Amino acid sequence: MPHVQQHSPGSFNWLELGTTDQKAAQEFYGQLLGWQPRDFPMRRNFNYTMFLLNGRMVSGCYPIQQGQPASPHWDLYVAVDNADETAARAAELGGVVLQPPADVVTFGRKAVIQDPTGAVFSVWQAKEHIGVRIAGEHGALCWADLNTPGRLRAKEFYEALFGWQLVPGKDKTVDSYLHIVNGEAYIGGILPDSQRDKNAPPHWLIYFQVTDCDVSTAKAQELGAQVHMPPVSIENAVRYSVLADPQGAVFALFTGRV
Repeated sequence: MPHVQQHSPGSFNWLELGTTDQKAAQEFYGQLLGWQPRDFPMRRNFNYTMFLLNGRMVSGCYPIQQGQPASPHWDLYVAVDNADETAARAAELGGVVLQPPADVVTFGRKAVIQDPTGAVFSVWQAKEHIGVRIAGEHGALCWADLNTPGRLRAKEFYEALFGWQLVPGKDKTVDSYLHIVNGEAYIGGILPDSQRDKNAPPHWLIYFQVTDCDVSTAKAQELGAQVHMPPVSIENAVRYSVLADPQGAVFALFTGRV
């Protein structure tokens, strides 16, 4: 059970679920991924849920308030050394700063950014809260894919912003799946046009590691999830599926070596 002590800049270090039914989400992800919820009262009369996996922080959850335009969704965070500098650089590169850098109590400093193709993500400058503290376990974050029609524009933006390398696989072209390499770590990718959901707006898709993708997909469906893509294999090496939880937040399940 790998314990995470710190996140290198450019790595995916946190994720949050925005949902219309916190209690239902707690039950769903608890049964599916083994998460344990811990609620913390906030000043605006709502609870922030911290999900734990084997006693280690794995994700957060907050309620979407009535009147807010957002639908249930997962938010992806990227670790940075300086949120203010990163947000300013993102704007220079053609991104839009949707929420300017601000302190989140004493836990860290956050900014919300939309890339030039329309996909939204957050950056996190850690203070007391480094983010995800567990990896390599059933139920842990393991990967993230960008779904966008502007693949080359996104490649240019993220390489300049985070220092990522976006590279095709061996003997593949730039039109194929692009792997995101942060330092020496493979952390995600950009889907090729043949695999992306052309009916969805640009977005980041989060993957959770599971012991058996087929078994977990079937269990998710029994718990009320909608299966957008049933389990499929890639080069006989990994297997994944794409689902929406009972409130509509989309995520993926993944079995295999990252």
